[in-house]
Amino acid sequence: MKIKNFSLLTLTLLLIITLSFNNGNSQTNSQKYIEEIKAYQDTMNMEFADIKKSPLNDEDIVHFKKLNFYPTDSNYKFTAKFKLSMGEFPFPMKTTTSRKPMYVKYGEVTFEFKSIIYKLNVYQNLDLIKKEGYLDYLFLPFTDLTNGFETYGGGRYIDLKIPEGDTIVIDFNKCYNPYCAYNHKYSCPIPPEDNRLELEVKAGVKKYH
Repeated sequence: MKIKNFSLLTLTLLLIITLSFNNGNSQTNSQKYIEEIKAYQDTMNMEFADIKKSPLNDEDIVHFKKLNFYPTDSNYKFTAKFKLSMGEFPFPMKTTTSRKPMYVKYGEVTFEFKSIIYKLNVYQNLDLIKKEGYLDYLFLPFTDLTNGFETYGGGRYIDLKIPEGDTIVIDFNKCYNPYCAYNHKYSCPIPPEDNRLELEVKAGVKKYH
């Protein structure tokens, strides 16, 4: 009987230690992720404050402090399924001006949020991929139900790279506004209707002012 009780006690202690270890790892990972997003936001703020890099006009940059972001939320980071598109034809993507850069649909990504499956298209800019460092660049423009209220009315963007397999990480905490959200002198791609999300993406950067 004493041996059995000892074994039970040992198993209980091992279980407590394991749970504590896993919880500690989870908290550490969570903190690392918060720090990662914080570093990303700090980099954006530094670029916006830099008169040589900032999209802000002269009047706004003088008063610029920082961009307004949603609180970091890992629920908006997804490992999405990636499907390569075949036989797609290049097309002129609409912009906020008369400019119509040529894009091609590169693939489709699907992810699940609150038990609902969502699909988005990812694109390649046919001129941009000719430049050094952009051969594997993918462009994900999207709109959602926060646009015009908490976020820029014209939608937001996410930068991605071509995945090696059939999954791709989509982190809406890293989505950003097109430059024309800050300055009308820019010409920005308008997210295609296929990339309209019928949900509130409360992550990433909010609208300016």
